[in-house]
Amino acid sequence: MAKRSGLTDLECRNAKAKEKPYKLADERGLYLLVNPNGSKWWRLRYTWQGKDQLLSLGVYPEVPLAGRKLTATEREAGKPDRIKGARELRDEARELLAAGVNPSHQKQQAREALAAITADAFEAVAREWYGHKCATWTATQAEKVLRRLEGELFPWIGSKAVREITPPELLACLRRTAARGAVDTAHRTRQDASMIFRYAIASGRAERDPAADVRGALPAIRKKHYATITEPRAVGELMRAIQGASGTFPTLCAVRLAPLLFVRPGELRHAEWSEFDLHAAEWRIPAAKMKMRAPHIVPLPVQAVAILRELHPLTGTGRWCFPGERSRQQPISEATINAMLRRMGYAKDQMTGHGFRAMASTMLHEQGWLHEAIERQLAHGHRDQVSAAYNHSEHLPLRRKMMQAWADYLDKLREGGNVTALRQRA
Repeated sequence: MAKRSGLTDLECRNAKAKEKPYKLADERGLYLLVNPNGSKWWRLRYTWQGKDQLLSLGVYPEVPLAGRKLTATEREAGKPDRIKGARELRDEARELLAAGVNPSHQKQQAREALAAITADAFEAVAREWYGHKCATWTATQAEKVLRRLEGELFPWIGSKAVREITPPELLACLRRTAARGAVDTAHRTRQDASMIFRYAIASGRAERDPAADVRGALPAIRKKHYATITEPRAVGELMRAIQGASGTFPTLCAVRLAPLLFVRPGELRHAEWSEFDLHAAEWRIPAAKMKMRAPHIVPLPVQAVAILRELHPLTGTGRWCFPGERSRQQPISEATINAMLRRMGYAKDQMTGHGFRAMASTMLHEQGWLHEAIERQLAHGHRDQVSAAYNHSEHLPLRRKMMQAWADYLDKLREGGNVTALRQRA
């Protein structure tokens, strides 16, 4: 049998850090450099005009060994259609060499071209604005805003001076977004652009806001209701499907906690072990992660504590309760729970990760629980920042009782027993 040449993804994934950096050779000058801090960098060694040269091709596993097409779920999350692998990048660099171009020089020229973007260019102003604003947002919000800017505006108007952008040019970008069915994204992008133009006006780099001129030129947004299930027997079927689902253990724990705690999907996936006190049966989410910018207490029913205690030996030494499959340095993606529901057979118009909140709200109201306690547990809260700073523990004793009753009720539905609501007792 012929000897296999080159690396495998398993070898890349299992490469452990050592006291000194070391290399894992692939083919045609490509190798993986494993550093003492655990980082893994792709390098390409080649010869240019008789001298050895090195080209960095990115970090593993963000840049995989071989390129691949993205799954439908990943594309739904707004990622490009394909991820280039290190071998593909190596081949592209060698094609440049064959054409008489030094790939390192070309990369440097690209960096210089990016650096040459003037301070008045829309992208430069937008990134400056983003740098000031993102510190006040949740991580999920910051990620979404940057993705909209990079995907909907920068490729077409990013290099143009902000004061020279006309309403028709901006509208062309927004209509391109709306034409693919992302009407809500088009409206949000217009709002982002308007704030950027106003920032440019305040900093003396523009005189007017063309985004204001295109208001009303986009298709209207259809009011969005998150798909959910509120009929008790159907909820029982969903709970049994969740109990019998397959997947990685952190993901299974996340999807089992979703109906018990009914927090926002972004709050769940960004859960950190440092925020939990399992002895006190509490999860204290800091204000920076909350949509309402106020701290939030989630009383944990005994079922949730049991799930977290079982998960802790696996992920408890890290930051995230639910780390991603490809990198433990990042939490599971925002598409993970929805993808799990799809694999369980629930279409996006039947149930979503956000739908667990509507499920709990509807059914708890039907069971007679105090409206204010339900709203506080949903972290809808007061818009007034002073009130929000003090109301995170409002109705806490009643909310503890409600959360345990809710978890017990879901257990009964899952078991297919008596589905009589566990109503609040006076």
